[in-house]
Amino acid sequence: MPWKHWSAERLGLALAVLAALGFSFKAIFVKLAYAVPQPVAVDAVTLLALRMAFSLPFFAWMGWRAHRAAGGAGLDRRSLVWVVALGLLGYYGASILDFLGLQYISASLERLILFTYPLLTILIGVFFFGKRLGWPEGAALLLSYAGIGLAFAHDLHLAADMRTVLLGSALVLGSALSYAFYQAGSEPAIARLGAMRFSALALLVSTFATLAHFAATQPLAALQQPLPVYGHALGMAVFSTVLPVLMTSAAIRHIGAGRTALVGSLGPVMTIFFSAWLLGEALSWWQLGGAALVLSGVLLIGISRQRTTTNSPAAAEQPAKPLPHNHSASVRAQPSKPHRAHPV
Repeated sequence: MPWKHWSAERLGLALAVLAALGFSFKAIFVKLAYAVPQPVAVDAVTLLALRMAFSLPFFAWMGWRAHRAAGGAGLDRRSLVWVVALGLLGYYGASILDFLGLQYISASLERLILFTYPLLTILIGVFFFGKRLGWPEGAALLLSYAGIGLAFAHDLHLAADMRTVLLGSALVLGSALSYAFYQAGSEPAIARLGAMRFSALALLVSTFATLAHFAATQPLAALQQPLPVYGHALGMAVFSTVLPVLMTSAAIRHIGAGRTALVGSLGPVMTIFFSAWLLGEALSWWQLGGAALVLSGVLLIGISRQRTTTNSPAAAEQPAKPLPHNHSASVRAQPSKPHRAHPV
């Protein structure tokens, strides 16, 4: 196999690109499932339940490995509360809002709005944790939301009902905000449990919460869907959840968390082109310009953080250490440090 002879950097970059490709396809799978011809289209709760149910064996395996790595130790009450709260907030709440929003807006606009979660995480740190907002963060906010404004104007121009675009955008923005709160609050839990163990447990919590939500609100007959719906849900679970997670973890081992995250910035652009190709969504210069602005904002944050880390005295004094093989809904860091994950 040719990749066996690749350098570590080349292999890491390839894995990071493939991971971004998989994550960017999530919205495409959702829109394709909604478009399957049937008397009543599959609803968001049922589709999310199918995705999580197909992913459950992989999440359980992750949890088992994390439990063994921790020596079989149980959780104390504080850690349990953190895991449950953040699992509900990050992968259950954010996913529900995202799937609901995709019923009303294009996949390309959804990805642009959702991709602002790193900037929302920074704002949460400023307002709730006393952190400072520097000029790179302020400039990134202006660039990103100017880009969303362009894409938003494009969807409003094409929409027959402006209220649907407003509702869908609000739901997806709520999803990004929910995920940002998860990111901001995950640091102490990761410090106590490690990235792999915390993320595996949070994923299991979100999975059971999603299945409980389905059981409480939908009849069992709702699971009887046309075969293409099952196919899209399975594809979402395998190709847009599990495999990208594993490839992201492997990419981090080869090229580091910062460079992997920067490569992941390709996701919104990929989604725009896939939306035009597979879903027939309009592709305009407004969308491309909006994507360029959003990516510029995210890249500005990533580059400024890399420079801060590189130029810090602690970084200069200590030799670099290889990252362990960790894993989460998208793990981006060592077990003792906060990770950076792709949005749901």
